[in-house]
Amino acid sequence: MYALLDRALKTVVEKGTLRVSGPDGKMHEYGDGTGIPVNIAVRTPLAAAKIAADADLYLGECYMEGSLDVSGGTTIYDALSLLLDNAQSHKMPKIAKAANAVRIAMKRVDQYNPVGKAKTNVAHHYDLSGALYDLFLDRDRQYSCAYFETDDGSLEDAQLAKKRHLAAKLGIKPGMKVLDIGSGWGGLGLYLAEICGAEVTGVTLSEEQHKLSNERAVQRGVSDRVQFLLKDYRHLDTRFDRIVSVGMFEHVGIGHFKEFFTKVNSLLADDGVAVLHSINRSAGPDATSAWIKKYIFPGGYIPALSEVLPHIERSGLYVTDIEILRLHYAKTLREWYLRFADHRERAKELYDERFCRMWEFYLAASECAFRYLGMNNFQIQFVRNQHALPLTRNYMIEEEDRLREIDTKLPRFKTIPAE
Repeated sequence: MYALLDRALKTVVEKGTLRVSGPDGKMHEYGDGTGIPVNIAVRTPLAAAKIAADADLYLGECYMEGSLDVSGGTTIYDALSLLLDNAQSHKMPKIAKAANAVRIAMKRVDQYNPVGKAKTNVAHHYDLSGALYDLFLDRDRQYSCAYFETDDGSLEDAQLAKKRHLAAKLGIKPGMKVLDIGSGWGGLGLYLAEICGAEVTGVTLSEEQHKLSNERAVQRGVSDRVQFLLKDYRHLDTRFDRIVSVGMFEHVGIGHFKEFFTKVNSLLADDGVAVLHSINRSAGPDATSAWIKKYIFPGGYIPALSEVLPHIERSGLYVTDIEILRLHYAKTLREWYLRFADHRERAKELYDERFCRMWEFYLAASECAFRYLGMNNFQIQFVRNQHALPLTRNYMIEEEDRLREIDTKLPRFKTIPAE
């Protein structure tokens, strides 16, 4: 049964050096012999057959259960980096292409996220122990793509820069009412209140995030200006001067895009401004990774711009600015992966070995997707009235500089310690 995997690896792995110990203990080598060797072991014939048939699902699953492993100083990141770097120049094998076609056909079913189900899907990932997230996120517990103003900047600086970058695009004036859809642990909302003087309402479907974000607002003395609600954005009916959403749109589901923008249009003031920050599938529409869908983000989908822009246009909103953040998420995920590795034993105490292997595969595979498979991030700014903003983008740069003068001089607050 190893023959199928052997044939696939001979076809895909052309550069680098991959050494695979097969189920019978025999060593197989692939690639051109360059670079530091990557060593993996496929321990059972069944694992070899499953990976050959559907690597998208079974590569991660076999690693979780230990029937696929790494050795000789190789990490799972090393293995995935070599495999996906090679895979980007090859067409998908016929059997994998057939499996992916089925997933594409099932997109709307898999991503059906009405109000109740959306909350259940969010809980699967975001209602894990807060102590887990403290192991690898920055001090503000930002769980989305950072914005690296310099190549060697720290994660903390890059996450602060992300909040500043978004705030500059929103053009907030003191006293404005701002809605944060998918407000997480509250970091962005607190920034917009403290630094920009906004009155902020955040909504989340995660009970853990809701509890902690409100505790943080009290801790920081801004609970009179910031409130975080455990509520689906679809249940809101108040108008806002500014609307921002960061890292939430990936949970909406393709069948709900029209619903999302129609609702945002109804919540946005006539002269309001909105900014949407999301992961982008630059190669065009596709399906969610089978492994990611099963273990990490049920109901989730990374959109392509071509799937998003038509819904903005049809909802009566004007697109006023689009920015593509290239490789910023790869750098963010690299930091998260390394920090998780440094605290792996603590993660094992919180959960177990299988969970740790799942999480390190998730972080490593996600980083490689941004480095080799065309994933990036978009920030789309849109309005109801095209006269709501200055004529050129200079105001963004000027506001970003102004905010930097303020936020870099203030103390870096930490989240309330997790349980």
